[in-house]
Amino acid sequence: MKDLPSQDDSALREDLAAAFQLCHRFGWSESVGNHFSAALSEDGKQFLLNPRWQHFATIKPQDLLLLDADDASVMEGPNAPDASAWTVHGTMHRLLPHARVILHCHSPYATALSCLEDPTLYPIDNNTARFFGRIAYDHGFGGIADATEEGERFVSSMGAAPVLVMGNHGVTVTGESVADAFEELYFFEKAAQTLILARSTGQPLAVLSDEVAQNTAQGWDAYRGMAARHFGYLKSTL
Repeated sequence: MKDLPSQDDSALREDLAAAFQLCHRFGWSESVGNHFSAALSEDGKQFLLNPRWQHFATIKPQDLLLLDADDASVMEGPNAPDASAWTVHGTMHRLLPHARVILHCHSPYATALSCLEDPTLYPIDNNTARFFGRIAYDHGFGGIADATEEGERFVSSMGAAPVLVMGNHGVTVTGESVADAFEELYFFEKAAQTLILARSTGQPLAVLSDEVAQNTAQGWDAYRGMAARHFGYLKSTL
């Protein structure tokens, strides 16, 4: 395990540290738990992860651990990461190399959505339709994820989807960059909020047709550049 920045990873460390602090500012952090990670190597196995039980608001670039997903001996050291972080993020980076950045948290509305008997994010507006056909669902919650088999189940459930709604748990999003992943998290929380508020009225949902939802989701492709601009602004406020 390494914990010192290099010239190659300094920019990624800066962005990931900013994501932690911003997550706290948005009210999505939870005590000293939850985990964000980002792959450094092409195969995804060398990745950055937050230290065990360090509050999101305090995480700086130099604090991030550099781990090897194939080196389980890291869990035997004095600076071992949280067991559930290793189980989930280590397994995902090892088996899903396309998932360059992985953000997992228990943001309020996404978590509330995950606790419904039917946690489907129905397309009812622009933001909910953004995720049409892009969400995977895991219904195998069995408590705190601290076994390799659970990480493998998340991988199997998620596949190529950028968002995993973890039943009775929360949400995990992925992206090619920290900015892309944070934008997905930002819009997913807004989308979940819209759906939860709409459901709270007790009135039937005006669900978009699959055709309109698909067209809306595809329409978001032209706006993918928003992520870098939005994240750049958010970083400037720290």
